[in-house]
Order: sequence, then structure tokens, then C-alpha cells
Amino acid sequence: MTQAPSQPIRRAMVLAAGLGKRMRPITDTLPKPLVAIGGKPMLDHALDRLAQAGVEEAVVNVHHLADQIEAHLAGRAKPRVTISDERALLLETGGGVKKALPLLGHEPFFHVNSDSLWSETGGSAMQAMAQAWDARRMDMLLLLARREGSIGFDGRGDFFLDAHGLLTRRGSADSAPYVYAGVAIMKPDLFADTPEGPFSLNLLFDRAIAAGRLHGIVLDGQWLHVGTPDAIAPAEAAFAAARRAPARADA
Repeated sequence: MTQAPSQPIRRAMVLAAGLGKRMRPITDTLPKPLVAIGGKPMLDHALDRLAQAGVEEAVVNVHHLADQIEAHLAGRAKPRVTISDERALLLETGGGVKKALPLLGHEPFFHVNSDSLWSETGGSAMQAMAQAWDARRMDMLLLLARREGSIGFDGRGDFFLDAHGLLTRRGSADSAPYVYAGVAIMKPDLFADTPEGPFSLNLLFDRAIAAGRLHGIVLDGQWLHVGTPDAIAPAEAAFAAARRAPARADA
């Protein structure tokens, strides 16, 4: 089947509302998205990469230490940032998007965890996702990291990926080769029949799997899972090593 021409993804939802419990005591006074890696807050890494990929508008949700995040973002122009305020109730990865849908419009958008961090061996991972996106075949497209070789991750993996790019859960298997790296492209109409209030994006993952429409693309680079204070130093070292590495000829 011939793939439809890719369309630019112009909007993004960036999740910055979480409590960051595993990052305590740092997150007692600093929201996790503002923890710096490689000399820059993780939230800025995410927003800079969205801008590089052509995203013009980003909705950022806030809850924990929300004033700090709002103040940090006040001067940002690329992408333009709109705040979705969840101070009253933390809505989780799915509910936060549902609340923000009026700000996101009717076209597919990026969904990004603000602490998603990686080094890139080739070109922009987000640009590669936008180029691979095909709304005829996909309801969601996930950025995947290889479980082996990821920094700071000791889990068993999330997904299997077939030759057509379709994803299935690890299920009862002892391990799976790929981990969700915290970046997706999705359609807003996926949220039409979802609960009110807090719910997890996993609900939509499972629905898309059941429909044969959850696809994945593998990161050309190294994923950095910064979940605890102890993970900061290895992430810093990985960033430093990536800066020293020579650029690939085909990048």
C-alpha cells in the first residue's frame, strides 16, 4: 500500500503536571520538568525539539508547583505556549489531553511527556515521526526506544513491533524489546468516548491495539530515563558523550 503524503504536525500537548514523586527530594521545591540535564531543563529539551520538528503551538498542562512552570514559559515564542491549568485536579496522561482538546484543534497532534529525554544519532526523531504518520492506517504512532541500551531503565519493556510497524503489548512474556519513550502522534477524535476526570493514556493504547491501528517507530539514538535523582548523573554523562560523538554522514 502506498503511504499517504505526510502532513505537518503543528500542535502538541506537553505533560508537565506530574508530582515527580520518585524524584524527591528535588521535586519538593522544583517541578520535575525544570530539572536540568545537559545544561537545560527537561521541559525545554522537549519544547525545543517540537519547534525543530515544525510544531507552532504547544499546550502545557500544570499542577505541581505550577507557578514555577508558568513563569519559566512566560517568554517562550517557539513554539507558542498555552497553559492548561490542572491545579484543581491532576488528570493523568489521558484526562489532561481531554481537558485541553479545545486548545488542540481537530488535527493530529504530538503528545509528549515533558521528561522524555534522548540523544539522537541520526536526524530529528520527531521529524521522522511526522514523516511516518499516516492517518489512513494509524490512530496513534509511538516513539519507541530499545530496552537494551537505554540509560536509567531497568524494566521489562512495553511492546513488540512487527514488520508492518504494528505494536502489541508485552503481555505474559518475560520481556519485550521496546519501551514507550514518551512521545506520540494521535488523533483528537480518539478521546470522544473516554471517561470524565483522570484516566491513563493506556486506555487508548489498548483500544488502538484492538483496532490494529497502534503503530511504532524506533528511536535512532539513546533513550535516557530520568526517574530518580540517581539517574541524573548517567543522563548527564550520556549527553556529554553524544556531544563528543562525530556526526553521522547520513544524519
